Amino acid sequence: MTDSIIIEKAINEIFIKEFGTTEQLLEIHEVVYENEKPKVLRVDKESSDGTAIVYFPLKDEKFYLAIWLDTEPEVNVRSVTTEYFNSVYLNVTSDHFSFQELAKMTKLQMTGGWNKGDIRKSGKSTYNFTALHFEPNPEPDEFNDKLKKLLDFLDQDNEGVTKLIDQADAQIQVVTIFHNGNTILGGHHLNKSIIKRLASYNLEIDFDLYAEGKFFKT
Repeated sequence: MTDSIIIEKAINEIFIKEFGTTEQLLEIHEVVYENEKPKVLRVDKESSDGTAIVYFPLKDEKFYLAIWLDTEPEVNVRSVTTEYFNSVYLNVTSDHFSFQELAKMTKLQMTGGWNKGDIRKSGKSTYNFTALHFEPNPEPDEFNDKLKKLLDFLDQDNEGVTKLIDQADAQIQVVTIFHNGNTILGGHHLNKSIIKRLASYNLEIDFDLYAEGKFFKT
């Protein structure tokens, strides 16, 4: 199944608003356009049941418009909703080690961080600790998928990650921005398998949760 057919069906739903939720969402939020068409951030076809999700950015918001589609026996829109913005990453900090010293403990490629003493983005002070961040999939995705992918990524260098966790302070950091459309935000779920995998690394997990956006009109 090609992405173009899935995208075409999803964009068509934005235009015709067959689902009430589409009309309700686009009454209060605006899809970002690119080349006179709704901008597509990602087509998620990872589900084993043939489901696809097309993510669209919303103007001035972090969360996304998500259109769910069945792809078998033919492509049809199943539902329309907002998907949370999820950032899920391993956060490693130390008062003693430098960025380079921490980076050498693992074969994995870090995606961000700073050295103790570096100037903060505000330019008004310096960091009093070193930090390394590992976020293998920053694209739009569901929380459970992001957490699983992060653990799969860490498993590529179990020995190095374990050394980092033993030598420094480490935790999985989750930042989620919900759409506060009707004050019913939803939440995150950790199944038994994920809990066991976290425990195998002796990792804790921290959640920063935010609610943004406009309320649905009554």
